[in-house]
Amino acid sequence: MGPMENLIYIIHDHASNRAAIVDPAWDVDAIVARAKEKNIKITDILLTHYHDDHINGVDDLVQQTDAQVHLLKDEAKYISGNFLSSAKLYYGGDKIKLGETEIEILHTPGHSPGSACFHIGGELITGDTLFVFGCGHCRLQGADPNQLFDTLTKLKTAMPKQTVIHPGHNYAEKTTSTIEEQIEGNPFFHFDNVDKFIRYRMIEHDQIRTQPYQPIIEK
Repeated sequence: MGPMENLIYIIHDHASNRAAIVDPAWDVDAIVARAKEKNIKITDILLTHYHDDHINGVDDLVQQTDAQVHLLKDEAKYISGNFLSSAKLYYGGDKIKLGETEIEILHTPGHSPGSACFHIGGELITGDTLFVFGCGHCRLQGADPNQLFDTLTKLKTAMPKQTVIHPGHNYAEKTTSTIEEQIEGNPFFHFDNVDKFIRYRMIEHDQIRTQPYQPIIEK
């Protein structure tokens, strides 16, 4: 959705018919219409990070649905939207209950200081932390490639390999993947040395790769 090919997710708890929208942006009317089409009630909004292309629809969606906004405390100071005054702030490892659905919030800094991934069963909504065969840049306020290296290393080693990832942008030829497939084909998962990772992320990557991202298999 939108000029940056954002992927916007609806998490639906079937028991309560409640729904959470992850990173509502660009076309709120289309998001609301999709929920009405599915006959589900939008009650919550989850934010992966503060960048405008992920939050520019939050105030409008709150106004239309009175949804509760959730985000990590480390990200809140970078946000100036009206919704912030009533938002619920969390730490990494905290959990949100959406009806009977439990959502674990992972703190995944690097792309931004309070970037979050949302872990639901065997699924992981990764925002701009991890793309299919890519990862987020480190160019805007609060970004830190050292932290991004640590974050990706933790995802690579701690998440079950069959975890399905759902990224924040459609930058590859498919919109989902698994941690196992990323370990094999995502070049950002191939680094054990932080200095080499930083050089690749900050300099080399954008000079040699174009979208849609293809897998790069380690030799």
